[in-house]
Amino acid sequence: MFKAGSALDRYFKISERGSSYSREIRGGFATFFAMSYIVVLNPLILSGKDANGDILGFTSVAAVTAFVAGVLTIVMGAWAKHPFALATGLGVNAFVAVTIATTPGLAWPDVMGLVLLSGLTMMVLVLTGFRTAVFKAVPEGLKTAIVVGIGLFIALIGLVNAGFVRRIPDVAGTTVPVGLGFDGKLLGWPTLVFVFGLLLTVVLLVRKVKGAILIGIIASTVLSVILEYTLHIGPSFDGKNHNPAGWSLVAPHFTEWGLPDLSLIGKANPVGAFQHMGTIAALLMAFVILLSIFFDAMGTMVGLANEAGNVDENGEIPNVDRVLIVDAFGAIAGGGSSVSSNQIFVESGAGIAEGARTGFASIVTGLLLLASMFLTPLINLVPFEAVAPALVVVGFMMVSQVSRIDWSDWGIAIPAFLTFTLMPFTYSIANGLGAGFIAYVVLRSAQGRAKEVHPLLWVVAAAFVLFFGIGVIEQVLGVK
Repeated sequence: MFKAGSALDRYFKISERGSSYSREIRGGFATFFAMSYIVVLNPLILSGKDANGDILGFTSVAAVTAFVAGVLTIVMGAWAKHPFALATGLGVNAFVAVTIATTPGLAWPDVMGLVLLSGLTMMVLVLTGFRTAVFKAVPEGLKTAIVVGIGLFIALIGLVNAGFVRRIPDVAGTTVPVGLGFDGKLLGWPTLVFVFGLLLTVVLLVRKVKGAILIGIIASTVLSVILEYTLHIGPSFDGKNHNPAGWSLVAPHFTEWGLPDLSLIGKANPVGAFQHMGTIAALLMAFVILLSIFFDAMGTMVGLANEAGNVDENGEIPNVDRVLIVDAFGAIAGGGSSVSSNQIFVESGAGIAEGARTGFASIVTGLLLLASMFLTPLINLVPFEAVAPALVVVGFMMVSQVSRIDWSDWGIAIPAFLTFTLMPFTYSIANGLGAGFIAYVVLRSAQGRAKEVHPLLWVVAAAFVLFFGIGVIEQVLGVK
């Protein structure tokens, strides 16, 4: 069964894509470790009260987050056959928690109902072929820029999560938005863990050691546990006090074992927002969610597929329709389960860098996510600082493709530049894509080459103009 040439090997095309079962398994584990933080982080983001003072519940959100992500990732692997893992998207869940959930009159079921409706709309766009057509209409230069932008974005996530780079409070006299460590100095044992993990990982990669990224994560985790249990460092924020020398999210520790609470599944109310906000306001909110999940996932898919080498001579991704269907269903499942939209996770790049090339790796990751519903104590042993080095290394690998952009053609070079700079600078893949698409349409027209612009890109550019101008539109329409 687990041999080259077996039915399983032929189904997943493991040998055909130059991989092996051991590489796929290592890749599956690497992706899981790189993304497992979402099981803890998503409940924290969605922990606020709705207009009625109700909360979703930390343990329930954690369990459902792991369950939905695990099922979707297995489906992606078994059906679409790509090494892409899915989980709750950080951009959408933050928008849902900070913007929509604070709207007077809305309860959590109403909020998640908007996510569900956005997912259903996206599924229609996929099934009608619109989303696939948009993907194929994107010029190669912008596709390369997407890969580079995601690489920079992943690296920035790793640096910020590790505390190596930190946000600086927006106060009078502040000249830069981010800086090195705390007050310009590296601080705390957790930062040492990150530096140790990064150096170890890059040395192992240079030495071409198999499993370099996974070894780096495990070694950093062991060091983290030793430091925490001997020095009692604690988290950077315990709910009351800030500790700049603490762990960025949670301190490595064991928690109590328990059965998962999946009671949130099926609680979304798709009509509630329309009843409480009015049709126009609800539609505007759903539109913003739709654009974000539509283009975030498309950009991530392009970047990861190119990094894995799963792109044919025409620049197309095999089974792209299946990938997009699973991703669209992720928004439906995430909204319907009250954990926000699920989408292809950029941290899948950690598994790809470890050698994953097929859906077999995704099945491994998915099974681990399902197991994490019961193994939360083990997940809590892996701090951000232990997986951040993997994200920085993956970022380097993806950014190396920048040389493929034609820098002599400013009509593509400037949109590409805007694409890959705005992704990390705005912490959003969709924002980078929007700026790139708009600039491409405008500059090709200015060059007298408007005929080279695919008609769909005009539609997409117009949609992004609305996306970026949503604040003005709400103001004009009197929507709060």
